[in-house]
Amino acid sequence: MGSKSVEMTNKVPLITGYFWVIKVLSTTVGETFADWINNSLGLGLTKTSFLIFMVLIGFLILQFRDLEYRAIHYWEVVVFMSIAGTLFTDNLTDNLKVSLTLSTLIFGLLLSVTFFIWNYEEKTLSIKEINTRRREVFYWIVILLTFALGTASGDLIAEKIDLGYGKTFLLFVGIVTAILALWRMKLINNILTFWLCYIMTRPLGAASGDFLSQAKSDGGIGLGTEITSITYLILIIGFVTYLHLRKVDVIK
Repeated sequence: MGSKSVEMTNKVPLITGYFWVIKVLSTTVGETFADWINNSLGLGLTKTSFLIFMVLIGFLILQFRDLEYRAIHYWEVVVFMSIAGTLFTDNLTDNLKVSLTLSTLIFGLLLSVTFFIWNYEEKTLSIKEINTRRREVFYWIVILLTFALGTASGDLIAEKIDLGYGKTFLLFVGIVTAILALWRMKLINNILTFWLCYIMTRPLGAASGDFLSQAKSDGGIGLGTEITSITYLILIIGFVTYLHLRKVDVIK
């Protein structure tokens, strides 16, 4: 990652309520959409992974070609990174027989190392300054790792620890609420608060997706992955279209 700078503005959106709503919707889609293609459409895990990764690469190319934040390109990448993060964990679990405990530790370590290198090289982890190619590369690596870590940790708690999808969802709602309380008391700063919430909203969204889509016998409410995925995708498209037209999340 060279240090040569490119003239561009901040490449991520202003953090508003719209950001967090779309983020949680995206994490839910990441959990259900991969399962829908993999199981319901019969492509299998390997073909599904190849398809999603190819689409993600295409969207990343569009994102990196931009010199400013564009809502459509940005959220395309987030949605498909969410799906890819699920598939990373699924491949480790199903194809390589890596335990969810070990997957959680691996992704947690990789995320920590990436944060350390990013902060060492750039002296900041602020998303208000994603205005060079190198910082953008660090940013997207972290985003992908948060999705993979969230999938592994969420599945570990919901399935292996047998807490159930509904209780897992409420657990992570509680964790996010606690993080925000610490921020309001000024015990943690804005940057740490953002990244903790970003990481924790991944298993929160994944648990909500599983709760909505899984059969009642498995602890869900039985909507299925197809209905859940399509509903959430429609909501994401609606919100992103609004942001694209109104530009209320563009950092001035």
